[in-house]
Amino acid sequence: MITLLAFIVAIAILVVIHEMGHYWVARLCGVKVLRFSVGFGKTIYTKRFENSETDWVISAIPLGGYVKMLDEREGEVATHELHLAFNRQPVLQRMAIVVAGPAANLLLAIILFWALFIYGVPSLKPVLGEVLPNTAAAAASMHAQETIVSINEQAIPSWEQVSWVLLDLALQGATEARIEARTAQGDIVRHVLNLKALTSGDMDEDFLQSLGLQPYQPLVRPVIGKLVEGGVAQRAGLLPDDKILRVDGQSIEDWKDLVKAVRGHPGQILQLEIERSGMVLALDLTPEATSEANITVGKIGAAPHIDRREFDALLTKVHYAPLAAFGHAVRKTWEIAKVSLKSLGKMVVGEMSLKNLSGPITIADYAGQSAQMGAVAYLNFLALISISLGVLNLLPIPLLDGGHLLYYMAELIKGSPMSEKAWGAGQKIGIALLVTLMALALFNDFSRLF
Repeated sequence: MITLLAFIVAIAILVVIHEMGHYWVARLCGVKVLRFSVGFGKTIYTKRFENSETDWVISAIPLGGYVKMLDEREGEVATHELHLAFNRQPVLQRMAIVVAGPAANLLLAIILFWALFIYGVPSLKPVLGEVLPNTAAAAASMHAQETIVSINEQAIPSWEQVSWVLLDLALQGATEARIEARTAQGDIVRHVLNLKALTSGDMDEDFLQSLGLQPYQPLVRPVIGKLVEGGVAQRAGLLPDDKILRVDGQSIEDWKDLVKAVRGHPGQILQLEIERSGMVLALDLTPEATSEANITVGKIGAAPHIDRREFDALLTKVHYAPLAAFGHAVRKTWEIAKVSLKSLGKMVVGEMSLKNLSGPITIADYAGQSAQMGAVAYLNFLALISISLGVLNLLPIPLLDGGHLLYYMAELIKGSPMSEKAWGAGQKIGIALLVTLMALALFNDFSRLF
């Protein structure tokens, strides 16, 4: 229910802002707006305010919305209202009305990022974890626990910024990234990270892993924290604060070693050596066999003891004074929009997999996750989706705002409107493209689920 509610609220906000952009500019240009609808399909609620000619509507399918303007192409217009019709407006005004929707979404993102930067955004410090061998990072002599200070002279305040800047460089076709870092001892070192090794396949998954980069994580010791009531571990006699020393004679250095041993032995007896209150004890347990992603793994119902101080030390709060925050908000919105557009371009030419397309199910999932993480995470999610919506609507596809903008640019160049035949053909092409994109996005959503 949280996921569903968070998704509906997000869509409602984004649609209202988008359509309000069209509405406000249309009214400024003197166009009569007949209907402002949130959602499609059957009308659930309608309201017309005093001295207004616009019906404000909530419809049954909450996956979009529209602004219906007076237009001779959609019905007969009274002679005394012809000057209020959309199609009678100068082409530059029609272009302004069309572009106002996506612009409103980008403006919303700027405002949200601005508020978040003033309040302070909790972020992971840009500290390197173990550098994977035989990778570009290893070749560049990068080492664990180095803190990345800048990339190509751009300041890096968080790990998220590491990802965005390197992704942008990779999409631009850059061959290298100049990285300045600070060692654990406080010395400044410089690296040249080779980006030429990245392939289109690397861009489909976590491309930072392909470069050999991952954020630093403190060692999670093999000490029992919580136990599932009635679970395998509890029934076998394990207690909180027990330290796992060995499994089947193999030393256990951290929690990952224990997880690996348990998952690899479903339904098989494991012999554990544990330390409890200074005494070494032995006990046996049999991991419960569980199906996961078409394989069978073992589970015992235990979680590690976490020293929150070590993890909290890796967090930072990125915040700025109001004026500086606005500048950073504009820049972040521009960077994300630019990366989104480049990614779409790479997908079109086949240099990036179409698996990266996401549909409403994935968006709803992220909405629910971010809502449960708190207001800051949810507002950040709203800003990201608002940018995506703005960029998507500017694509030159008939039916989208960008398609209409393309027609009006052609009209501006040729000096006369596009023919009805051209409009009709474009609508059919647009429908086919959008249906194909939606089907592909839904296929990707279900693939991720199942």
